[in-house]
Amino acid sequence: MEIEDVEQYLEEQYDIMDVCLLAGKIMLESGAETYRVEDTMMRIAKNFGIKESHSYVTPTGIMFSIETEEPTKTKLIRISDRTTDLKKVMLVNSTSRRIANGELDVPQAYRILKRIYKDDETYALATRIAAAAISSGCFLMMFQGSWADFIPAMIIGGLGFASVVYVHDLVLIKFFSEFMAALVIGLLAAGAVMTGLGQELDKIIIGSVMPLVPGLLITNAVRDLIAGHFISGLSKGAEAFLTAFAIGSGIAVVVTLL
Repeated sequence: MEIEDVEQYLEEQYDIMDVCLLAGKIMLESGAETYRVEDTMMRIAKNFGIKESHSYVTPTGIMFSIETEEPTKTKLIRISDRTTDLKKVMLVNSTSRRIANGELDVPQAYRILKRIYKDDETYALATRIAAAAISSGCFLMMFQGSWADFIPAMIIGGLGFASVVYVHDLVLIKFFSEFMAALVIGLLAAGAVMTGLGQELDKIIIGSVMPLVPGLLITNAVRDLIAGHFISGLSKGAEAFLTAFAIGSGIAVVVTLL
């Protein structure tokens, strides 16, 4: 191969790696399971002509390498923020399928993934608070609560969810926002019962804290463990445990003060 051909070949390989890493980053930051992230990255590389690739994904980083005629190329990216956005996971999977069908080349795929990454079309805060409030009331009824506590649970659950959002923006300390939100929920629930606006303190608290429970994180931890990704499964399980511990600690403080 001539020098220009070699340079073009190497540039194409790095472009493919950038596409794979961007797809993996979007999925991991949006709440996808570790094994799904690795599988998607390797499928994209294979569909772009890379015969053999390797990926190693943890909740805080992604390493990806490809085997070519030239020396093995490896890249590493750091993951610092993680949230839940299953729409982005679905869009990346859809893009991967389009790549497999031959509908997209490397530059087109990268542009689409970049647009998905920058897209911030999440629901408005008021909508999310309203959804948390409604789910709090529904959870209260699911746990055999009374209709008299439905409205208090809705209000307290909505205020507790709003507390998580605002405290997280003010204090960038992991698990502190969940602790403060649980504390707010416990105080409001106790106040509602003392003033006669609520009847069953335990049911109101249980219903109101449910929107804070890391259900998806627990599910992904179990699925990663089943898939053999023990480091990711244990770390996600530890994060879920600490989140639940922070919520329980906030409620315990209120119960102790009563």
